[in-house]
Amino acid sequence: MAVDRTQDKIDIPIKSNQTSTNEEMEQRQAQQISKEKLEKTIEGMNQFIKPSQTSLKFQLHEKLNEYFVQIVDSKTNEVIKEIPSKKFLDMYATMMEAIGLLVDQRI
Repeated sequence: MAVDRTQDKIDIPIKSNQTSTNEEMEQRQAQQISKEKLEKTIEGMNQFIKPSQTSLKFQLHEKLNEYFVQIVDSKTNEVIKEIPSKKFLDMYATMMEAIGLLVDQRI
């Protein structure tokens, strides 16, 4: 998911092997979520869990270019839980790299 800082929209990519058509462009526009709406939703979730002294933090996994959520203790800034876990995402990224190397070697 790419965040466009020049506009207040977050662009959700559509994966396709074909070239972009008008239909795909319409789908992409329909799937755009306003940044303001996303921030309001996150703030609402933080308010909901505030009595438990925790907050949500969205992190971008560099290799996969995908977001994961961290539940953080507000007092100590300790990460309580990650969804999905960063270790799992790291393992998945490593496996995808290995699969890519195997495929490249067979060709």
